[in-house]
Amino acid sequence: MAEGEQTSFTIKNWAQDDRPREKLLQKGRTSLSDAELLAILIGTGSRNQSAVDLCKKVLAKTGNSLNELGRLSVKQLMEFKGIGEAKAVTIVAALELGRRRRTEEAMEKKKITSSASVFELMQPIIGDLPHEEFWIVYLNNSNKVIDRYQLSKGGITGTLVDVRLALKMALELGATSIILAHNHPSGNLNPSNSDKQLTQKLKTAGESLDIKVLDHVIVTDKSYFSFADEGLL
Repeated sequence: MAEGEQTSFTIKNWAQDDRPREKLLQKGRTSLSDAELLAILIGTGSRNQSAVDLCKKVLAKTGNSLNELGRLSVKQLMEFKGIGEAKAVTIVAALELGRRRRTEEAMEKKKITSSASVFELMQPIIGDLPHEEFWIVYLNNSNKVIDRYQLSKGGITGTLVDVRLALKMALELGATSIILAHNHPSGNLNPSNSDKQLTQKLKTAGESLDIKVLDHVIVTDKSYFSFADEGLL
């Protein structure tokens, strides 16, 4: 190569053992690191770094967390040198598909046996959102999930959560119990006074209709807080 000449690090030009596509085909998908899987999505890096090195930098900025990466918008991804709009859109689309797959898998586990199973059910839906959402999980008398419903978005104050609607749906679905769930984007698991007041309000209203509030679970991307486990119900 002539002095000063530069070339982009396309995967085609890499050594055979360093190509993530070939590695996936030869050794299976589980043999690849997160950076290598992302590199397959974006195809090329910049003039000064390979796609894998670029993806390592992107992941490092998100604490090597795919959940954190999934929160980034197209615009935020494009702030990384070497990530254009097309690559950013590809990453966002791939992570959204992964999130939806987790949601489907969670729905297959329809029987609620503990607060951990509530977390498994709801984390793929609300765990990594940048805003708060309040959901109701409706159960039959075998503690199997009948349905889930988003009751509010953007906050959980009493003015935003319609208790009457929550119980009306319970009656229509034939639910005998409900579980409350909402997320804390901040990652703080401590329930607020509003969380406690709303829980009590729904519990009291449900008792008159023989609909029991089994739990209220606060969800973050990595953990949860259960009112039932902590004796707050």
